[in-house]
Amino acid sequence: MTPHSLKMAYKRKADKIQAALPAHGLDGLLLLDAYNVRYASGFAHIPSERPLGLFIAASGDPVLFVPLLEQEHAAETWIADTRTYFEYPGEEHPVVWMAREAGVKRLGVDSISYDVHKQVTGIDLITTSLVEHMRWIKDEYELTCVRRAAAYADYCVEHVYSNAAEIIHSGGTELDILRACLSATTAKMRAELGDSFDLRGGAVVGTVHSGPRAALPHGRPGKRQPQQGETLIAGIGVSVDGYHAESGATFILGEPTPDQMHCLRAAAACNDAAVAMLKLFDHCSAVNAAALEQLTTAGLGEFIRHRIGHGMGLQGHESPWLAPGDATNLQAGMVFSNEPGIYRPGVDGYRTINTMIVTDDAAEVPSRFLAEHPPEKRIIPL
Repeated sequence: MTPHSLKMAYKRKADKIQAALPAHGLDGLLLLDAYNVRYASGFAHIPSERPLGLFIAASGDPVLFVPLLEQEHAAETWIADTRTYFEYPGEEHPVVWMAREAGVKRLGVDSISYDVHKQVTGIDLITTSLVEHMRWIKDEYELTCVRRAAAYADYCVEHVYSNAAEIIHSGGTELDILRACLSATTAKMRAELGDSFDLRGGAVVGTVHSGPRAALPHGRPGKRQPQQGETLIAGIGVSVDGYHAESGATFILGEPTPDQMHCLRAAAACNDAAVAMLKLFDHCSAVNAAALEQLTTAGLGEFIRHRIGHGMGLQGHESPWLAPGDATNLQAGMVFSNEPGIYRPGVDGYRTINTMIVTDDAAEVPSRFLAEHPPEKRIIPL
């Protein structure tokens, strides 16, 4: 996408927000959440304590509010009206200044602290999740970024699969395996994405943990050498132009036991159930229940420690959630993780990760590592 067409894509999002304001009884909307601001403006920056905001009125052009030190960066966006404040916290809180500059009576706001809310006078402030909900449905450009990110995440997992044995044989640790796969993937992304990797939010992150440490759902890689007969979990997240996707697998180091294969197959059945349930007009909690039921049926229910998945987009974790209590109906363009997890304290753990996209038909799974490497192939000989 050319810079011009990308700017027009952001303008269309702002226009869509503007068109929705009257139905919500708003004269304007002040976006303060950095991800919401990026969604509607394309303004990518390094967040700090200094607030920035995007004001979209029910009519007229948008206004971007930024600290003075971001003035030149803000000028690169498609938004012509950019206003600056000098510093934070200032004699007047920057958000109070933004609300006053907006110049409307009924002002929607996506995120504001109680203390700052009290300082805004003479304006009817109304909190709203309007833009958060708009972000649920990705457009074709956003989905293209998600698909590319999923492919790079697959590449990173493939690197673990292909190189872990050699690294372990040479005395390498979980950290060594992780550094190698992240380095290789970062190099590939920089070579293929060019300047956009650094300038537009390209990133690759992950974890590798093994043996009893694999029983920690959020285990951190350490200076531990994985051992013969253990499980090794690789979980990778990648962002392309700021949009996130994930891929991950659990490997058996050496000849698997029947018990280990049972766990791998149960996780695969859990994954497949989530994909099968990701259909239009089903609701999020139903996908979670159908998927995790596979682990319970396999006799592993006591080892479930978390939901089956979360929304993804500009944030690695964002709403809606494939979890108990989320009754959101699925709509085409939503993106979710699919993360079966089996965690047996002091013994081992199993987690796989796919990226799923809701479509008008069957769910699309742009991460392909698990499909191309069924449980019987997730073996790393040592």
